[in-house]
Amino acid sequence: MTRPGEEQAMDPAQERYPDERDPGRDGNPDGRGPAQARHADDRGPAAGERTFGALPPARGRAFARSWWGQAWIKALEDTALDNGQLKLGRRHARAGAVGAVSVRPGRITAIVQDRDHTRHRSDVLLQQLGAAGWDRLLDVVADRAGHIAALLDRDMPPVLVEDASAAGIELLPGIGDLEAECSCGAWDHCAHTAALCYQLARLLDQDPFVLLLLRGRGERDLLDALQARSAARAEGPAGGAGAASRGGDGDGDKRPGSGVPAAEAYAARDILPSLPAAPSPVAAPGVPPVLGGATPPAPGVEVAALEFLIGDAAARARGLLADALSAGHPDAPLPPELTPAQDAVRLAAADPGEAISARLAAGSGRDTRALALAVRAWELGGPAGLAVLEEDWTPEPEELTRATGRLAAAWEEGEIRPRLRATRNRWTVIGGGAQLRYGRDGRWRPYRREDGQWAPAGPATDDPAGAWAVLSAEG
Repeated sequence: MTRPGEEQAMDPAQERYPDERDPGRDGNPDGRGPAQARHADDRGPAAGERTFGALPPARGRAFARSWWGQAWIKALEDTALDNGQLKLGRRHARAGAVGAVSVRPGRITAIVQDRDHTRHRSDVLLQQLGAAGWDRLLDVVADRAGHIAALLDRDMPPVLVEDASAAGIELLPGIGDLEAECSCGAWDHCAHTAALCYQLARLLDQDPFVLLLLRGRGERDLLDALQARSAARAEGPAGGAGAASRGGDGDGDKRPGSGVPAAEAYAARDILPSLPAAPSPVAAPGVPPVLGGATPPAPGVEVAALEFLIGDAAARARGLLADALSAGHPDAPLPPELTPAQDAVRLAAADPGEAISARLAAGSGRDTRALALAVRAWELGGPAGLAVLEEDWTPEPEELTRATGRLAAAWEEGEIRPRLRATRNRWTVIGGGAQLRYGRDGRWRPYRREDGQWAPAGPATDDPAGAWAVLSAEG
């Protein structure tokens, strides 16, 4: 059974392009001899292999939107020695020059076509986890039902990766972990292996099980192993306790009256009686009291504003209560504390009315128009989006060089590139009303000139090409 966009498993070396001769040695596209090629054809799809059809061109969009897809791209860009090859690889991937991608334990493979129609077999290798590593990872995932649920929902929460790292398992690749092999003869990442990596980031966005397959386990095998492990945890401690009470048959350490080992008692938590259910959070925040009436308010107190703040406090309290009672509460980090100026924007985003908005603007040191722009930035990116609107900063030289390189790769070869003026973290179109801003979070945000002021024009992206596509569509 295949998923949307996924083909039946096949060796990418068997892929054929129309009206093209196979460039490999002895007529084989991967450069193997005839006997080797016949052996590969005879053996059929490799165990656990998945092959995804060629993806359409990716012009005007980021290669990865998920955080784990972005981590994959970062591993490539931190490893590769030639930024020119990375730039050319991005062009190949954007143009749709990467053929069907085969993913199997430890290796991804595809045929990548140059602009002159020369094709190369490209492979990228990632070390598989050993048996002991998989045992530890399965323990980590089985320990929290939320991890399994997230994976089934095609999500990879950061806490899963953090828990795995604490157990000595690095799921995501780091610097030097992505090894390149290409029939073009390059010893480092070339444009072809770079294009393959950028294309795989799009696949990882859709399905994190692709990464787990690269580490050595397919989805079905992984889920079966987790199910068996959960069943063993439920039955094992019970059987062990029974053996101890009968005199320790089969285990010399379990004698009558010897007690239960601490490790076994800890493991038994999954079969112990459940704690009483926590009370469910209220379905809706409470109704704030009606103020004023016969008793006049104290001097300087505006009744409508106070009622609005009471309602906001009730809604926030309900949210905190629901979070505290949820099963995933230990995994959720506390949100950063807002400054009074940030909180004023958050409150104004709830559209409290002109009078209260005017008070929020004055109290936060803004005029009404500045508050409206701040609300737009908040709605598009929260505190980080607000910071990009109001902060003017200069990235460190190394980060600025990397950001400038990514910006230069946002336009395909042959496209008309606008003339840009760089000022600290902002790149402005000379003679135009478009601007790209680079945030401290490493993301790009599109801005447009409106009535003499720069205004947010869209959400943040990890690729400047995505932010520019917003401006191009509006222009």
